[in-house]
Amino acid sequence: MSETVKHAETTPEVQQPWRELGLKEDEYARIREILGRRPTSAELAMYSVMWSEHCSYKSSKLHLAQFGQKAPKTDALLVGIGENAGVVDIGQGWAVTFKVESHNHPSYVEPYQGAATGVGGIVRDIMSMGARPVAVMDPLRFGPADAEDTRRVLPGVVAGIGGYGNCLGLPNIGGEVVFDPSYAGNPLVNALCVGVVRHEDIKLAFASGRGNLIVLFGAATGGDGIGGVSVLASETFDDAHPTKRPAVQVGDPFMEKVLIECCLEVFAADLVVGIQDLGGAGLSCATSELASAGDGGMTVWLDRVPLRDSSLAPEEILMSESQERMCAVVEPAKLDAFLDICAKWDVLATVIGEVDDSGRLTVQWHGDTIVDVPPRSVAHDGPVYERPFARPSWQDALQADDPSSLPRPTSGDELRATLLQMVAAPNLASKSWVTDQYDRYVLGNTVLAQPEDAGVIRVDDETHLGVALATDGNGRFAKLDPYAGAQLALSEAYRNVAVSGARPLAVTDCLNFGSPEDPDVMWQFAEATRGLADACLELGVPVTGGNVSFYNQTGDAAINPTPVVGVLGVVADVRRRVPIGFGAADEVVLLLGEARDELGGSEWAHHVHGHLGGLPPRVDLAAEKALGALMAAAADDGLVTAAHDVSDGGLAQTLVEMVLRRGVGASVTVDDVAGDAFVALFAESVARAVVAVPADRVADLEASASSYGVPVTRLGNTGGETLVVQGVLTVAVDELRAAHEGTFPALFG
Repeated sequence: MSETVKHAETTPEVQQPWRELGLKEDEYARIREILGRRPTSAELAMYSVMWSEHCSYKSSKLHLAQFGQKAPKTDALLVGIGENAGVVDIGQGWAVTFKVESHNHPSYVEPYQGAATGVGGIVRDIMSMGARPVAVMDPLRFGPADAEDTRRVLPGVVAGIGGYGNCLGLPNIGGEVVFDPSYAGNPLVNALCVGVVRHEDIKLAFASGRGNLIVLFGAATGGDGIGGVSVLASETFDDAHPTKRPAVQVGDPFMEKVLIECCLEVFAADLVVGIQDLGGAGLSCATSELASAGDGGMTVWLDRVPLRDSSLAPEEILMSESQERMCAVVEPAKLDAFLDICAKWDVLATVIGEVDDSGRLTVQWHGDTIVDVPPRSVAHDGPVYERPFARPSWQDALQADDPSSLPRPTSGDELRATLLQMVAAPNLASKSWVTDQYDRYVLGNTVLAQPEDAGVIRVDDETHLGVALATDGNGRFAKLDPYAGAQLALSEAYRNVAVSGARPLAVTDCLNFGSPEDPDVMWQFAEATRGLADACLELGVPVTGGNVSFYNQTGDAAINPTPVVGVLGVVADVRRRVPIGFGAADEVVLLLGEARDELGGSEWAHHVHGHLGGLPPRVDLAAEKALGALMAAAADDGLVTAAHDVSDGGLAQTLVEMVLRRGVGASVTVDDVAGDAFVALFAESVARAVVAVPADRVADLEASASSYGVPVTRLGNTGGETLVVQGVLTVAVDELRAAHEGTFPALFG
């Protein structure tokens, strides 16, 4: 027995800082029970980060199990929940891996590096599946747009995302920027990455084969991010506890770029048995997860880890979340070839351990064993909580506060003024101030990117096979009804992918909520996961993986529950993708789907009246599925030249964005859409889209819609330099553009 472990065994009375490391008293007691002694300080460090909420999912596991229990049957899912990212078959021997994660709290503490390393981390998740990353997306949430703290956080976050992604040479093809008071002091910075891989090249994270070597490669290990996201994301921001704000990780995108190319060459040469990226919890996570998923045990020689800071203690090395690092399992006979490729790319690579048959994870420090644990107890068998939850006492009153009592515009002048006010609202205004800081077309395979409904990427140059991706989530809807709110997030992302001409295939999610120790919040989470699982089953799109982010609150004030849902779809031929903008005059404008007087949680109620109450729009998954099938068929048959979903801001916003995309106006009538012009223009009923159709193909589109059971309303025609709603309002395209594009420069310079 080593001196360190023996000392731990013979000194059970020694006081340890388990509470300061984020562990609960019963969790510390459980660790002692597992080990049959008190943990060493290095073991305590490992358990503390791996049993954090961020790494262990201890409050969410029971609810997340529904995504497997209710998963729709599909042959497309190649790798599901439990690996670094999900993988789906898109045909022709190609697979796509995609995932969304959060970097919320680090991005509030240090906006640039927090957001940048969020991008870097999700890219490495995709790399660890054997795939080449091909695009990123960034769903973002901030406090009020005109708040002083938003002016601090948003520019830094955007610069961090753009700086890291642009340096990697990855296009940013979509995302969201949403403002709401609930995110003040707790922005949501979610990052998605998608990669492509041939079926036979998929890699998994496991350490098997006695005598195989553990190679750490990439950047040297430093003191940045010690305890970082793993502890930081597991605690509520509270000024009384500044120790819960440890250092944020520091990223180096140029190191990650060569790491990507190094990994791909290593994969192509078939030199790894298993691979894992180093993200949250650093080496503690990579070594314990590889060993836990393997078929034996592992010995790690920690003193061999290359350091940027020679003063780091073993515990700090284990907890460090320094970026741009990977861990590979390599057969001894292939080690020299592996190291040669790393040297070619100037990537530091060091053998730090080997696979054994002990069934234990042991970590040595200069010959002394400082960690001797069952790896599953660290990586996979952490605490599981059945948190109490109950419908909040205030929920009924919130739903009863319907926006029907709010004053509505009635005259043409009032409706015109409302339209211009809404077009300039921060949540609806042009995001070009943000997206112009991102390279959307690098690599040459971007077919559609923001402000389109979905980002579309070409996967195969010869067949033009591609994928479409969209992320969505409305925290106001989820606050009003978390079950329906999660389904509405899914249905909007599903719809955005469908109207681009793709067939929705799979889902990833980032579930952003307040403290799980609050029964109100836990009820929101339970309802949202139940709603999302039920809707995925009905729509036939499995959840392939994702992330849970708890403790998103400042003091006792939780954010609006915000399940962000990403949907991936397949485009058989990206040359048939459908853009949002009207492209030519004299085409017929049609509305697909039905409108109802649904304004609960709407952008109109939020922006014009600062109101949140009532019920969100009624979920209609059958209608969403029918619309999706119709749009895929219409794209295949070349029936539509433009399509745009109806969502935030209602039909009015949809028409404005279609007019502004290419500067082609339109004249429409809304008499047959709903009970009155206001409802027709601003209600946010779901399962709807506006399409432009050549006049000689209208009958074909209407016949196809009828076969799918999708209602069709003729609105009018494209052309001119104005948006005209007959008998209601007329606005010049230039006036709309000035209102739409002026908001962000005025707010952020």
